[in-house]
Amino acid sequence: MDFFNSAIDILKILVMALGAGLAVWGVINLLEGYGSDNPAANAHVP
Repeated sequence: MDFFNSAIDILKILVMALGAGLAVWGVINLLEGYGSDNPAANAHVP
């Protein structure tokens, strides 16, 4: 049973690390969306 407890602890750490990485990536994407470094990217030409 000790093996399963350690495996669950490792999975918890992996899930938390994955969530933190996704959160950082989302914040970076939000901040990049407000940048006006490339005005041509907003030109919606049909």
